[in-house]
Amino acid sequence: MTEDEQKQQANKKTAVSQGSKKAHRNFTGAVLLVLLCFIAGFGGGYTALRLNDVVMIDRSFGNDGNNLVVNEEETIADIAKRVSPSVVSITTTGQKYSFFGDQVEEGAGSGFILSADGLVLTNKHVVKDSTKLTVIGSDGALYDKVEIIGTDPLNDLAFLKIKGVKNLKPVKLGDSSSVSVGQKVIAIGNSLGEFQNTVTSGIISGTGRPIYAQEGGRVESLTDLLQTDAAINPGNSGGPLVNLAGQVIGVNTAIAEDAQSVGFSIPINAAKGIIKHLNKTGKVERAYLGVNYIQITPEVAREYDLPVTKGGYVFREDGTAISSGSPAQKAGIKDKDIITKVGDLVVGKHGSVASLVSEYATGDTVKITVLRDGKSIEMTVKLATYGD
Repeated sequence: MTEDEQKQQANKKTAVSQGSKKAHRNFTGAVLLVLLCFIAGFGGGYTALRLNDVVMIDRSFGNDGNNLVVNEEETIADIAKRVSPSVVSITTTGQKYSFFGDQVEEGAGSGFILSADGLVLTNKHVVKDSTKLTVIGSDGALYDKVEIIGTDPLNDLAFLKIKGVKNLKPVKLGDSSSVSVGQKVIAIGNSLGEFQNTVTSGIISGTGRPIYAQEGGRVESLTDLLQTDAAINPGNSGGPLVNLAGQVIGVNTAIAEDAQSVGFSIPINAAKGIIKHLNKTGKVERAYLGVNYIQITPEVAREYDLPVTKGGYVFREDGTAISSGSPAQKAGIKDKDIITKVGDLVVGKHGSVASLVSEYATGDTVKITVLRDGKSIEMTVKLATYGD
């Protein structure tokens, strides 16, 4: 077995660092992960709300905390002090139906504040199937008036709204596309469901990592994740992964079941387009390009005889890779094109096609650069809403 095959096999054995499950719940296998494709439910929900003070970090010189080099011990303590007030614990209560009748299921996870008026980002698997939510601030304040306003249909992300608040402290969002392997990071969250923030530190061990997990007979998957050796424990799911500037660069979501110090975070840029659209319209909607593609690696390039080793190869074995009526079709993207850039960012260097598109909101216009017959072609695409 090659080294790449060993890595892929190892990646398939992952498990959610989901909060403690109490009261009558019986786990019949390894730690479970619920991650993707819950398209129904809250995905496109609308709520009339005004989201204030959502902090978005741009890429202008001086704002990228991924390049910051500082005294480590003092910095970690300072970051914990500054960021912890924006990190919350989330408790859930739900009903589980089984052969033995209805059972109460309780759980705990983490999240972080995006706006002063109560927008919170967490993992979808933390709040899935819950009938009651409680958010607990780092100061011990309990918020019972909490609703799920929407979930990402293609990612393990959920957006909550705490009602009746206006003075919460939001996090600062960093730029996950410039994260580098070896960079120091810090994970903050409600470890082990104790409702007190814990802090662990480590490095970015890898980028662009895929993971797979099984719940019952269903396999779920996520791609383009950040891998870290900062300890992520049960209860940390939904909490932030931050850089040494205290900027959030990832949403902690999973741990490897059969390895030590292997955790995974969803890049924060994957949520920025939804946050932008939510702040503007009150709707949780994901921008949509409409292509099926294969992430190009040296092995993929060799298999398909491609002229480059990075990019997104627009290809599907059993028909066209272009969705009918999609933004990609309208813009003129064709089968066997190689998408090399989304905006000014290079596919493969700064993220996958899906991750880079996720930085944009529904209705945004973006430049897509493709390689076709040896020629670089730039076209303009107006992104639509996933599911429409």
